[in-house]
Amino acid sequence: MKLKKSVKTSIAIIVIIALSLLIGFIYQMLGNVFDRNSHPRPEEFTGFVSKYSAEYGVPEYIIYAVILEESNFASNKLSEDGRIGLMQISPDVFKKLTSMQRETLDAGMLYDPETNIRYGAYYLSYLYTTYNRWNTVYAAYHMGTDAIDVWMREKEYTDELGNLKSFPEPDTQKYVEKINHNSDMYRKLYYSGQK
Repeated sequence: MKLKKSVKTSIAIIVIIALSLLIGFIYQMLGNVFDRNSHPRPEEFTGFVSKYSAEYGVPEYIIYAVILEESNFASNKLSEDGRIGLMQISPDVFKKLTSMQRETLDAGMLYDPETNIRYGAYYLSYLYTTYNRWNTVYAAYHMGTDAIDVWMREKEYTDELGNLKSFPEPDTQKYVEKINHNSDMYRKLYYSGQK
Protein backbone atom coordinates (compact mmCIF):
# COMPACT_ATOMS: atom_id res chain seq x y z
CA MET A 1 0.00 0.00 0.00
CA LYS A 2 2.80 2.42 0.91
CA LEU A 3 4.62 1.60 -2.33
CA LYS A 4 1.50 2.36 -4.40
CA LYS A 5 1.00 5.66 -2.56
CA SER A 6 4.64 6.64 -3.09
CA VAL A 7 4.45 5.77 -6.81
CA LYS A 8 1.28 7.84 -7.17
CA THR A 9 2.90 10.76 -5.31
CA SER A 10 6.00 10.50 -7.49
CA ILE A 11 3.90 10.46 -10.66
CA ALA A 12 1.89 13.45 -9.44
CA ILE A 13 5.11 15.38 -8.73
CA ILE A 14 6.52 14.50 -12.17
CA VAL A 15 3.26 15.59 -13.84
CA ILE A 16 3.28 18.89 -11.89
CA ILE A 17 6.92 19.56 -12.85
CA ALA A 18 6.23 18.69 -16.51
CA LEU A 19 3.17 20.95 -16.57
CA SER A 20 5.13 23.77 -14.92
CA LEU A 21 7.88 23.46 -17.52
CA LEU A 22 5.32 23.36 -20.34
CA ILE A 23 3.50 26.43 -19.00
CA GLY A 24 6.83 28.26 -18.63
CA PHE A 25 7.80 27.34 -22.18
CA ILE A 26 4.43 28.49 -23.57
CA TYR A 27 4.66 31.73 -21.57
CA GLN A 28 8.14 32.41 -22.94
CA MET A 29 7.06 31.65 -26.50
CA LEU A 30 4.04 33.95 -26.23
CA GLY A 31 6.25 36.64 -24.68
CA ASN A 32 8.70 36.39 -27.59
CA VAL A 33 5.83 36.61 -30.11
CA PHE A 34 4.47 39.71 -28.34
CA ASP A 35 7.94 41.26 -28.12
CA ARG A 36 8.60 40.62 -31.82
CA ASN A 37 5.20 42.11 -32.71
CA SER A 38 5.93 45.23 -30.67
CA HIS A 39 9.53 45.42 -31.97
CA PRO A 40 9.31 44.46 -35.65
CA ARG A 41 11.99 44.44 -38.33
CA PRO A 42 9.99 45.01 -41.52
CA GLU A 43 11.59 43.09 -44.35
CA GLU A 44 11.47 46.02 -46.76
CA PHE A 45 13.92 47.96 -44.55
CA THR A 46 16.33 45.24 -43.33
CA GLY A 47 18.72 45.54 -46.27
CA PHE A 48 19.01 49.31 -45.86
CA VAL A 49 19.49 49.05 -42.10
CA SER A 50 22.19 46.39 -42.50
CA LYS A 51 23.97 48.32 -45.25
CA TYR A 52 24.12 51.67 -43.46
CA SER A 53 24.75 50.11 -40.06
CA ALA A 54 27.93 48.60 -41.51
CA GLU A 55 28.85 51.73 -43.46
CA TYR A 56 28.51 54.13 -40.53
CA GLY A 57 29.31 51.84 -37.59
CA VAL A 58 25.95 52.19 -35.85
CA PRO A 59 24.51 48.93 -34.48
CA GLU A 60 21.44 47.77 -36.36
CA TYR A 61 19.43 47.44 -33.13
CA ILE A 62 19.98 51.15 -32.42
CA ILE A 63 18.78 52.13 -35.90
CA TYR A 64 15.68 49.97 -35.45
CA ALA A 65 15.06 51.45 -31.98
CA VAL A 66 15.18 54.99 -33.36
CA ILE A 67 12.90 54.14 -36.30
CA LEU A 68 10.39 52.47 -33.97
CA GLU A 69 10.28 55.45 -31.63
CA GLU A 70 10.35 58.14 -34.30
CA SER A 71 7.86 56.84 -36.87
CA ASN A 72 6.83 53.28 -36.00
CA PHE A 73 8.10 52.36 -39.48
CA ALA A 74 5.88 54.86 -41.35
CA SER A 75 8.09 56.08 -44.19
CA ASN A 76 5.59 58.78 -45.18
CA LYS A 77 5.33 60.34 -41.72
CA LEU A 78 5.56 64.13 -41.51
CA SER A 79 5.64 65.53 -37.97
CA GLU A 80 4.06 68.82 -36.93
CA ASP A 81 7.52 70.38 -36.71
CA GLY A 82 8.42 69.27 -40.25
CA ARG A 83 10.55 66.19 -39.57
CA ILE A 84 10.20 63.61 -42.32
CA GLY A 85 10.16 59.86 -42.81
CA LEU A 86 11.23 56.76 -40.94
CA MET A 87 13.89 58.39 -38.79
CA GLN A 88 12.15 61.79 -38.64
CA ILE A 89 14.94 63.99 -39.97
CA SER A 90 14.31 67.72 -40.29
CA PRO A 91 15.03 69.44 -43.61
CA ASP A 92 17.64 71.65 -41.85
CA VAL A 93 19.51 68.66 -40.41
CA PHE A 94 19.26 66.89 -43.77
CA LYS A 95 20.74 69.92 -45.55
CA LYS A 96 23.64 69.96 -43.08
CA LEU A 97 24.22 66.21 -43.46
CA THR A 98 24.08 66.25 -47.26
CA SER A 99 26.52 69.16 -47.25
CA MET A 100 28.88 67.15 -45.02
CA GLN A 101 28.61 64.30 -47.56
CA ARG A 102 29.20 66.77 -50.42
CA GLU A 103 25.80 66.01 -51.90
CA THR A 104 22.86 68.16 -52.85
CA LEU A 105 19.55 66.41 -52.30
CA ASP A 106 16.07 67.82 -51.95
CA ALA A 107 14.40 67.31 -48.54
CA GLY A 108 11.63 65.42 -50.34
CA MET A 109 14.14 62.56 -50.66
CA LEU A 110 13.60 61.94 -46.94
CA TYR A 111 10.38 60.13 -47.86
CA ASP A 112 12.54 57.54 -49.65
CA PRO A 113 13.23 54.81 -47.06
CA GLU A 114 16.79 54.14 -48.19
CA THR A 115 17.75 57.82 -48.17
CA ASN A 116 16.12 58.33 -44.78
CA ILE A 117 17.82 55.34 -43.20
CA ARG A 118 21.14 56.27 -44.79
CA TYR A 119 21.09 59.79 -43.41
CA GLY A 120 19.59 58.74 -40.09
CA ALA A 121 22.43 56.24 -39.59
CA TYR A 122 24.96 58.83 -40.74
CA TYR A 123 23.52 61.37 -38.28
CA LEU A 124 23.68 58.88 -35.39
CA SER A 125 27.30 58.13 -36.33
CA TYR A 126 28.13 61.83 -36.50
CA LEU A 127 26.51 62.42 -33.10
CA TYR A 128 28.40 59.49 -31.60
CA THR A 129 31.67 60.88 -32.94
CA THR A 130 30.75 64.23 -31.37
CA TYR A 131 29.50 63.03 -27.95
CA ASN A 132 30.90 59.50 -27.55
CA ARG A 133 27.97 58.32 -25.37
CA TRP A 134 24.80 56.76 -26.70
CA ASN A 135 22.51 58.45 -24.15
CA THR A 136 23.86 61.84 -25.20
CA VAL A 137 23.49 60.83 -28.86
CA TYR A 138 19.83 59.94 -28.28
CA ALA A 139 19.23 63.22 -26.46
CA ALA A 140 20.90 65.17 -29.29
CA TYR A 141 18.87 63.28 -31.88
CA HIS A 142 15.73 64.28 -29.98
CA MET A 143 16.57 67.88 -28.99
CA GLY A 144 19.30 68.94 -31.41
CA THR A 145 22.94 69.61 -30.77
CA ASP A 146 22.49 73.23 -29.66
CA ALA A 147 20.46 72.21 -26.60
CA ILE A 148 22.90 69.43 -25.72
CA ASP A 149 25.88 71.76 -25.99
CA VAL A 150 24.18 74.20 -23.60
CA TRP A 151 23.36 71.42 -21.13
CA MET A 152 26.93 70.12 -21.28
CA ARG A 153 28.18 73.51 -20.05
CA GLU A 154 25.95 73.26 -16.96
CA LYS A 155 27.67 71.55 -14.00
CA GLU A 156 24.40 70.27 -12.55
CA TYR A 157 23.79 68.10 -15.64
CA THR A 158 27.32 66.77 -16.13
CA ASP A 159 29.65 64.42 -14.30
CA GLU A 160 33.27 65.13 -13.39
CA LEU A 161 34.37 64.19 -16.94
CA GLY A 162 31.92 66.63 -18.54
CA ASN A 163 29.50 63.94 -19.76
CA LEU A 164 25.77 64.45 -19.43
CA LYS A 165 24.43 62.53 -16.47
CA SER A 166 20.87 63.86 -16.58
CA PHE A 167 18.61 65.82 -18.89
CA PRO A 168 16.75 68.93 -17.77
CA GLU A 169 13.85 68.25 -20.14
CA PRO A 170 11.59 65.40 -18.93
CA ASP A 171 10.60 64.63 -22.55
CA THR A 172 14.24 64.11 -23.44
CA GLN A 173 14.81 61.84 -20.45
CA LYS A 174 11.74 59.82 -21.44
CA TYR A 175 12.92 59.65 -25.07
CA VAL A 176 16.38 58.39 -24.03
CA GLU A 177 14.76 55.73 -21.81
CA LYS A 178 12.50 54.58 -24.66
CA ILE A 179 15.40 54.30 -27.12
CA ASN A 180 17.41 52.34 -24.55
CA HIS A 181 14.45 50.01 -23.90
CA ASN A 182 13.82 49.52 -27.62
CA SER A 183 17.48 48.90 -28.44
CA ASP A 184 17.71 46.39 -25.58
CA MET A 185 14.65 44.58 -26.92
CA TYR A 186 15.96 44.51 -30.49
CA ARG A 187 19.34 43.26 -29.30
CA LYS A 188 17.68 40.52 -27.22
CA LEU A 189 15.24 39.44 -29.93
CA TYR A 190 17.40 39.63 -33.04
CA TYR A 191 21.04 40.17 -32.09
CA SER A 192 21.72 38.04 -29.04
CA GLY A 193 25.39 37.98 -28.28
CA GLN A 194 26.04 41.52 -29.60
CA LYS A 195 26.77 44.47 -27.35
